[in-house]
Amino acid sequence: MNLGQTATFTASPDEADALAPAQEAPASASPSLSIKVLTVNIHKGFSFFNRKFILHELREAIRSVGADVVFLQEVTGTHSWHESRVANYPATPHYEFLADSIWPQFAYGRNAVHTSGHHGNAVLSKFPIVSFDNRDVSISGAEGRGLLHCELQVPGRDACVHVICVHLGLSESHRLKQLHMLCDIVHQHIPANAPVIAAGDFNDWRRRAHDVLAQGASMHEVFVQAHGKAARTFPARFPWLPLDRIYVRNAIGHAPMVLPLKPWSHLSDHAPLAADIEL
Repeated sequence: MNLGQTATFTASPDEADALAPAQEAPASASPSLSIKVLTVNIHKGFSFFNRKFILHELREAIRSVGADVVFLQEVTGTHSWHESRVANYPATPHYEFLADSIWPQFAYGRNAVHTSGHHGNAVLSKFPIVSFDNRDVSISGAEGRGLLHCELQVPGRDACVHVICVHLGLSESHRLKQLHMLCDIVHQHIPANAPVIAAGDFNDWRRRAHDVLAQGASMHEVFVQAHGKAARTFPARFPWLPLDRIYVRNAIGHAPMVLPLKPWSHLSDHAPLAADIEL
């Protein structure tokens, strides 16, 4: 682990027993199977312009998608000021609150630290997380950014599935450096034949990531493959900029979709993306 405070958690035995039927299905699947992924920047659990704390609504909306793996950005680990002043603020970290009994395993990587606490990226998984690493890709003087890399043991697969939760910087020069760091992770820390899914908030409105990741990591974007262009996701109510992405290697994206305005447009400033990934 490279960055400060990171954590991975497992459900209680009772929760694991309750989830057993859901996890038996992939075990009996053929060697070619699909997992459903979802990515969303949750804006620390607050609505657009921080007008309302909506983490409870967000949890229900995320559950409704039925994703096997969830990529979350801007997830609060701790925030002492909000804990004492915001009604219904959970006592647990937000990634743990969102995972609840649906995703028995989850990992968190702290990216940004402030006087009241910290926030970062998180991965929620219905499959065992056998290892994880949070790579600090922050550029000096800018907001903290990270790449949360998890190895998932998917039943029916000999090789682990590698997932990377991404949140890149606002400056194009910073993003290019961070994209090359992502390529380095794929080349240096992931076997060449392993499936890879990298998803999150790339902040890439100039669409530079496609070529960088294709040339440097042999990855392609699922919306580009399906529709010829990246999905517009920001701002959520009137999506114009294609900031959020799902890239894959040694896998195929099927039925990628931008989730509908209702209820998502008031739950985040980014529209969430979902897709079925065939391994």
